[in-house]
Amino acid sequence: MPATHAIPDLDHPGLLRAGPRASGPYAGESVEVHVCAATDCVRDESATPNLFDFGFDTVDLSGLDELQAVCASVRASGRIDDADAAAIRAALDGAELRLAHGSTVTVLYLADEGLIMRKGGPNRLSVVGPRSMGMNDHGAATSVHADQDVFGTPLSQMMDGRAPSLFRHESPDGHNRDAGLMLVNMWIPLQQITQPLVLGDGRSVDRRRHQLRYGLATESFLEREDDLAINDIWTFLHDGGQRWYLRSRMDHRSAYVFDTLSTPHGSCTLPGEDVAEQWYLAAEAAEAAVAAGDVDVLAGTLSATPPDGYPPGTPPALAEAVARVAAVINEARTDPAAVCGEGAREWLARSREARLPLVRMSLELRMVVSVAA
Repeated sequence: MPATHAIPDLDHPGLLRAGPRASGPYAGESVEVHVCAATDCVRDESATPNLFDFGFDTVDLSGLDELQAVCASVRASGRIDDADAAAIRAALDGAELRLAHGSTVTVLYLADEGLIMRKGGPNRLSVVGPRSMGMNDHGAATSVHADQDVFGTPLSQMMDGRAPSLFRHESPDGHNRDAGLMLVNMWIPLQQITQPLVLGDGRSVDRRRHQLRYGLATESFLEREDDLAINDIWTFLHDGGQRWYLRSRMDHRSAYVFDTLSTPHGSCTLPGEDVAEQWYLAAEAAEAAVAAGDVDVLAGTLSATPPDGYPPGTPPALAEAVARVAAVINEARTDPAAVCGEGAREWLARSREARLPLVRMSLELRMVVSVAA
């Protein structure tokens, strides 16, 4: 959030909150963009974030066969329905999950709300409609945030003010590092080559100076009573001392588990996503021409060639995905008449198969877990 949008928090002297000009974590306006160094845990195996110190970890889901089956189905369809949601909850209810760092968490409770699917195109290209519809059509987060204030709505009403003493948390005006319960988000990537989730090392955040309360209106995506309609969350100011982590290649065989009450997170744009966006749009336009059987439009669409090179720091997984799109487009450029003719169906299938992995798809849900450090 821009520092100019921060104001004194009169209810919490000495702290800051987001002012009236601030926007929510999924809005496009009032977002300050920074180029930040981040550790890619895929390429740097020495990086070992953990849930208790950093505020996040990864968990292996590959052994949960029913969960893997429904995740594959949702990925293929591009949407989640009530039956899918029920199957996901059933697969995780009571599960003992081993974190990458070695600890185990046990799922005690799955929240009734908050299971949703998000999609984001390369370089923040929007691939969803203007409004979310239930669990679907949610875009990627546009700003860094944390999902719940342990002292605020709705936890204060739901738990009679006991949440700060029951849950581990790190807040600007208090902390609990000893509780055996955590409120966590599970973030399951169905595919994630672009717009990956980036998470902040909580130890690198000056919470009193950089963590701000924000009242998020939920009427458009949650059904709540009037006194619970404003969700108290956190937004953050940027600081060069903050440390960030991501995984540049990830699918639904693993997931992030992170502290809902404390961990700064959001989607990020990787080096090379601007190139990926151009190839994605070129393939989309070519598919429309082929579907219409219009050779002239196809030839015109493919007359401009997206760049072949990639900027420094482009993850190998992203470069490999773009190369697959480029190969399909170059096939159409070589013989547009054949592609628009009898080869149209097969080419369209190959193009869509190559293009769609450039869209990040993810599922997220919220749960209470018991923890043992």
